[in-house]
Amino acid sequence: MLVMTLVLAAIGFGLLVIALMTGSVAWAWGCIAVCVVGAVILLASSLTSRDPSTPGNAARRRATPNSRPAQGDEQHDSRE
Repeated sequence: MLVMTLVLAAIGFGLLVIALMTGSVAWAWGCIAVCVVGAVILLASSLTSRDPSTPGNAARRRATPNSRPAQGDEQHDSRE
């Protein structure tokens, strides 16, 4: 999604340059439309990629097998 947004920004910049060189308002509106589409895609991507910090997610992260115990929480082997 980020790559698509960057491509749309580059296209919008190209349209802006064309609008300034030709003095045409139609190219400028095209630039605005492309940039608005890119902004909507970027906003949608950032909203969908958020990881809400809910208590259930925090408990799941603590239960992962790669998590290290906190100091003092080590389990001692009874055979020692």
